[in-house]
Amino acid sequence: RKEEWSAMDNEIIIESELEEDTAACETLLRRVIPAALEAEGVGAPCEVDVLLTNDEGIRRINLEQRDVDRATDVLSFPMFEYVPGRPPEGAADADPETGLIPLGDMVISLERARAQGEEYGHGTEREVAYLAVHSVLHLLGYDHMDDGPEKARMREREETILGALGISRRQM
Repeated sequence: RKEEWSAMDNEIIIESELEEDTAACETLLRRVIPAALEAEGVGAPCEVDVLLTNDEGIRRINLEQRDVDRATDVLSFPMFEYVPGRPPEGAADADPETGLIPLGDMVISLERARAQGEEYGHGTEREVAYLAVHSVLHLLGYDHMDDGPEKARMREREETILGALGISRRQM
């Protein structure tokens, strides 16, 4: 039998390397990440670890973890290899101590999110929400290394999830 759980059962652990107040960003992430998990049909409570940093911080992590010496907007480090559209459902991948599935880590450069939100004309909030959804999809097995159907499928899921949250490109 499936146990009942809600989005509130997910644990979103957020750390910041930044001097600035990130409370509004953290509130947004605690809304967007569980919504993305739910939209993808994740059938068990999960843990997602988020690090908020700047361009220098994400460049350092990108170099250490991927041997790429440049800043980027978001990095995703999945704990497991899932197939897109076939998310974890039960306790097989859950941590026995917490009962949560540790999906992995995401690192977001708020510096880059601000710049891109301004560049694209939709603001920082929409950009951070987009980067979080994008990262959740990576944690669930989506990829976009090609410019083909996988990238298109990922983009469609991103826009659907953000749209369901009322976060559109033009509104922010």
